[in-house]
Amino acid sequence: MSAAVKYGDKLDQIENHFQDLTNQMADAEIIADPDQYRKISKAHKDLAEIVGKYREYKVAAEQLQQAQSMLTESDPDMRELAEIEIASLGPAIEKIEEELKVLLLPKDPLDEKDVVLEIRAGTGGDEATLFAYEVFRMYSRYAETQRWKVEVSSVSHSDVGGYKEVVALISGDKVYSKLRYESGVHRVQRVPATETQGRVHTSAITVAVLPEADDVEIKIEEKDLKIDTFCSSGPGGQSVNTTKSAVRLTHLPTNTIVSCQDEKSQIKNRAQAMRVLRSRLYEMELEKQQSAIGAERRSMVGSGDRSEKIRTYNFPQNRLTDHRIGLTLHQLDLVMEGRVEAIIDGVIAHFQAEKLREGATA
Repeated sequence: MSAAVKYGDKLDQIENHFQDLTNQMADAEIIADPDQYRKISKAHKDLAEIVGKYREYKVAAEQLQQAQSMLTESDPDMRELAEIEIASLGPAIEKIEEELKVLLLPKDPLDEKDVVLEIRAGTGGDEATLFAYEVFRMYSRYAETQRWKVEVSSVSHSDVGGYKEVVALISGDKVYSKLRYESGVHRVQRVPATETQGRVHTSAITVAVLPEADDVEIKIEEKDLKIDTFCSSGPGGQSVNTTKSAVRLTHLPTNTIVSCQDEKSQIKNRAQAMRVLRSRLYEMELEKQQSAIGAERRSMVGSGDRSEKIRTYNFPQNRLTDHRIGLTLHQLDLVMEGRVEAIIDGVIAHFQAEKLREGATA
């Protein structure tokens, strides 16, 4: 049974609700109430994609019905046209139905959240720090294409110009839904600039994508915080200012430490550090919840484990491989310039298919 037939009543209800919201957005009283208008506008936006897809399905289904009725025409040319139309509409409708199935999946409340992106150099010394810098640059360029905002919270430079660690806040439309599966170990294989024998070295970095927590979700008591201030430093450890604008927060109950030194203002650095701390504590709570779920669902949870090697970047062969889904692209040069849509969309599609299979066997 097709998705549109199986969920026809539900899709009709969604479309009717969408039309009601459209009418409300034109109501003068609602327009005059910014909070109410914002709430209705968001609900309208959330339904727009699935309603648009359902309307696309209905148009295609009607065209298919008309083409099928033309098969009884006495004119052989008309019948031939109908057969061509049916042959093209069939696969198109199947594709729309698969997209509707995905859109009807229960929405993860985290999908709309902004994220804290943390990248750390792992094995490989200086080469790992250079790769950490390049991967951060890759995500930053991808963020530009998505019209997201990237704010560096803290960064620790290596002597060769790489990053030992970088923490950034990324905000925009559905950031977590796009980046949620990027957490894990990213491995690089290439010939370092300092290698005289031309041998390929393997290094690794870790990437963590944390959904940003709201104030109401994670409460942090002042008594649980130790706050230190210090002078921020630049590449190689040299001081870049003489005022104590950098902030280090220690959450005493969990011994979680966050530093922020990117802003020149101590107040701004503290606010940034609190956002990062709140998100790390939120992740801890999520992990506690996830550890309690059934074993049959743990494979989905494991997909975001940053101890897991998820991807290899092979520069000599211009090849990128995502090990979770077996996808290989020979366009690594473009990927490193931020053209990561194919790999990110491929991973999302894989895990959406997993959810569909879970739903089918439930």
